[in-house]
Amino acid sequence: MKMSDSREIKAAPEVVWAAILNPEVLKACVPGCTEMTGNAQDGFEATVVQKVGPVKATFKGQVTISDMEEPHKLKLTGEGKGGAAGFAKGGADVRMEPSEAGTTLHYDVEASVGGKLAQLGSRIIDGFAKKMADQFFQNFQEAVEGPADPEEAPEVEGDAAADGKKKGWFKRMVSG
Repeated sequence: MKMSDSREIKAAPEVVWAAILNPEVLKACVPGCTEMTGNAQDGFEATVVQKVGPVKATFKGQVTISDMEEPHKLKLTGEGKGGAAGFAKGGADVRMEPSEAGTTLHYDVEASVGGKLAQLGSRIIDGFAKKMADQFFQNFQEAVEGPADPEEAPEVEGDAAADGKKKGWFKRMVSG
């Protein structure tokens, strides 16, 4: 499965770059992620629980970051083993360009599965992979700039509340 898309993120490329290298941001953005440890230089280890069609599995795997050109581009590569369910692996080439709104984030994603998961058929797998990629980048955008719908924004405390701002939690953290 391959897909490409882009998103406008209302933050400077340097903020977006810092966010995509942060294990707490990645943990918050990967759907079903229960644990994320490591760093950008050595790679991350993650545990992700997902249900694909009738198959529910806990994947344990690694995520590595390569081809880094700060703050313009990088490659995320991951592979997870889900025991009897099989395995999933994939990657994303991510490019960041300054824009009027802040940063245009472009991504090209490729994913594949094996084992029991592969028996589900390409329509289910492709739909699931697209949903996962869309959800990751939606979560990432919200972590950096805040939810699109202010009604969904978590209660903001401290200086951000005093300013009446509802920023993404990562953006609050780096600009606070």
